[in-house]
Amino acid sequence: LSNIGLVYSELGEKQKALEYYTQSLPLRRAVGDRSGEALTLSNIGLVYSELGEKQKALEYYTQSLPLSRATGDRSGEAVTLNNIGGVYSELGEKQKALEYYIQSLPLSRATGYRSGEVATLSNIASVKRDQNNLTEALNDIESSIKIIENLRTKIASPELRSSYFATVQNYYEFYIDLLMQLHKTNPKSGYDRKALEASERSRARSLLELLQESNANIREGISSELLQQEKSLQQQLDAIEKQRIETISPPNPNATKIDEIDKQRLALLQQYQQIQTQIRSTSPRYAALTQPQPLTLPEIQKQILDENTILLQYSLGKDRSYLWVVTSTGLTSYELPKQVDIETAAVAFRTAVTSPTQRNIPQKVAQASANLGQIILQPAAAQLANKRLLIVPDGVLHYTPFPALTLPQTAGQNTNVPLIAEHEIITLPSASTLAILRQNYGDRKPPSQTLAILADPVFSPDDERIKGKITQATTEKLEANNLGLNRSVRASEIKWPPDRLPFTRQEAQTISSLFPSASSRQIFDFDASRTTATDGNLVNYQIIHLATHGLANSQNPELSGMVMSMVDDKGNLVNGFLRLTDIFNLKLAANLVVLSACQSGMGQNVKGEGMVGLTRGFMYAGAQRVAVSLWSVDDEGTAVLMQKFYQKMLQQKLTPAAALRAAQMEMMQQEKWKSPYYWAAFTLQGEWK
Repeated sequence: LSNIGLVYSELGEKQKALEYYTQSLPLRRAVGDRSGEALTLSNIGLVYSELGEKQKALEYYTQSLPLSRATGDRSGEAVTLNNIGGVYSELGEKQKALEYYIQSLPLSRATGYRSGEVATLSNIASVKRDQNNLTEALNDIESSIKIIENLRTKIASPELRSSYFATVQNYYEFYIDLLMQLHKTNPKSGYDRKALEASERSRARSLLELLQESNANIREGISSELLQQEKSLQQQLDAIEKQRIETISPPNPNATKIDEIDKQRLALLQQYQQIQTQIRSTSPRYAALTQPQPLTLPEIQKQILDENTILLQYSLGKDRSYLWVVTSTGLTSYELPKQVDIETAAVAFRTAVTSPTQRNIPQKVAQASANLGQIILQPAAAQLANKRLLIVPDGVLHYTPFPALTLPQTAGQNTNVPLIAEHEIITLPSASTLAILRQNYGDRKPPSQTLAILADPVFSPDDERIKGKITQATTEKLEANNLGLNRSVRASEIKWPPDRLPFTRQEAQTISSLFPSASSRQIFDFDASRTTATDGNLVNYQIIHLATHGLANSQNPELSGMVMSMVDDKGNLVNGFLRLTDIFNLKLAANLVVLSACQSGMGQNVKGEGMVGLTRGFMYAGAQRVAVSLWSVDDEGTAVLMQKFYQKMLQQKLTPAAALRAAQMEMMQQEKWKSPYYWAAFTLQGEWK
């Protein structure tokens, strides 16, 4: 009963939690379970505290405390003392709160209750900050962060490690905020530098570790039994995917069966992740890896930047947000409005750019763009000059098309110029990510072939290509019917099978024509399949271009992916989903992967980890940089953009970042494509050189 109460409390159903706790309490007493009674009383106190009934909470806590002491439950006593401190703190009695926290701390330490110690140290820091004792507060929060850093390395599973890290982001946020408050009072003491480094420590750490691991063969020395289990689970995942395709395909998709299959598929995915964790924890190669350390300010300046490149790193917080602008020789920091204000402006901007009712109304887009630009860029405008911008976003800014942002009007100019007009723009999960990417491909010999393009897959058994050779007339008819098509299948995958994307073929042919035929390979129709993508041959290509439907799943990023051919040349259904788990298992040596699909830059926005999706899969697989999209892009518009992008790279010898910018600017000049909806979705992540 007590545990059921706990679950309801976690679900936010506080009254229901109370009902179960109060049923549990007399039973605990009747059987003389005093430590259980102490726990339930403490839990009831917690519920009342969360409901705002602080005095009632105190009554239950003070009943619980002597029982914990009498039964020798020192960790229970530590929790209750910490909670009592929390109530007094919220009642404004800071000194009294501090006394309880200080009693709780040695008990957490003595019982090895590390997460309790983390929370209490942070609470002590919070009270000291409120008492304006900032330097002491800093020592306490730093001790707390040190334990967190130690705890996260003890978790072998990257998924669990990043979900643990998400739960402790508020400590980093507090730490960064405290450092920036100290910077205000002592601007010469380097607190802003410490804050930037704390921000770097707080993000994309699992990705850093994955990238470091990707270069070590962690399967060497692993028992064959474990490797066999991994292989078997991969086969089972493939089989269930096939089963799912049969179930969602017309003429009679079966909703109940789909739900059943989805549950099985998730269970298999979890087993697969557990096997991966076992492989890591038993691998001698993995054990020998040292934890990659996030870069310090001098390392960022030396390893990542040059005189023409600056870093804009954002950290969004409950009360205040921050922006650090790092050049190769200096650091400037700015205080920005609170997270919720930035979110409101960012959502309005994204909506104006992407919504069918607003995206073609220039005033709407300009207004929303200037609003957000005013908040997140204006403070640093004087420093941007014509520099290349490396942007490390946070929270909602992961979804924001920076190239289309404008700085509010300069006197004497009558229009706002989008950021892309004066800057090359690259986004990074963290500055440290780029250092490890460079390390990984530094000693790699470039692939012998130039370009592999997979495009225009076959999605439906009714496709004309199954019945016979496709004619020019059919292609033209398809293109006429499919104007304005999106390269997306929603995560719910309601529209099935997805529409054919005729412009992807045209896109692929135009791009291929720019390369010598001997070094490029076009893969169309039935061959544009998951089998082709995973057969190991893509390791031979410098550029890999996938033009098809993209699938972003924000609940389970492992189920994000690219949709390849779903039928073979006989019309049989096959598994055409190139999922994130498949992508992690690819071996690539590409200097560029282009995901010319919808929402290929999306995934799950995990606190502290950033966007978990296809980009990190391809980086792990060996790609130096990945071009991805932030929303459901237009089929024809994307084909035009891609053609220009490759022309700039090949004919004008521009770097991918510079080529993308030049292509976007050219589209912006054309009446048909001038709305940012058509050109601003694609962003380059990874290497800028």
